[in-house]
Order: sequence, then structure tokens, then C-alpha cells
Amino acid sequence: MEDELDRMLSTQDEIVPSSGFVMSVMDAVRNEAAASEPTPFPPIAFPWLRALPMFIALAAVLAMLIAGFVELARTPIAVTQGPLLPAAVVQALVQVNAGWIAFALLLAFLSALFSIRFATGKR
Repeated sequence: MEDELDRMLSTQDEIVPSSGFVMSVMDAVRNEAAASEPTPFPPIAFPWLRALPMFIALAAVLAMLIAGFVELARTPIAVTQGPLLPAAVVQALVQVNAGWIAFALLLAFLSALFSIRFATGKR
């Protein structure tokens, strides 16, 4: 049965459009594109109100980072010679393997950066 079906399908002629068909379709497409009216729907606006909490949180984090760096810079040198983080924080970071997590995040960032630059051709 398969051989008979293959034979029937292989002997059919290839369907070729008439000589003017492609040109008439392209002319119709060009005419429609030239005569098309602007879309009746306005473009979708960016939801600034929904993004506002994220911007506020980002500004708060940035302010905390700046305040932390300012406080670190104002601290006398003798105090900064010791550990910068409390022992409990260091123990928690060791317990969750923060170094490996930081390495994985850095590796993911660098691989994404490399692939984007490779895909766009910027070197």
C-alpha cells in the first residue's frame, strides 16, 4: 500500500502559478499597504502607575547603598581594620555558599553579555 501511495504522489506534476499571478498579488499587496488607513486603536501606553512601586523601591535601595558607602567612608581607619561584617552575617553567608552563588550569577551575566554581543555583531 505504501509503495502504491508513494508512486501516486511522486508522479504528480508540480503546481506552478501562472505567469502573472505573483505580480498581481504583489501589486494588490502594495496597493493595500499604500491605501491603508492608520489603525483605529492608539498605541498601548506604558503603565507608569504600575511601574512606580518598582522605581520607588529602586530609588530606596540606591539611597541605602549610597548611605552605606558614605558611612563606611566616614568610619575611622582603625575601626575598619577588623571584620566589616558581623560574625553572624559571615556565618550565614558561608552556610548558604554565597561565594558559589555569586560566581554562578557572575557567570550567567557574563555568558548573557557575551551571547548578546556575539549575536549583534558588536565586538
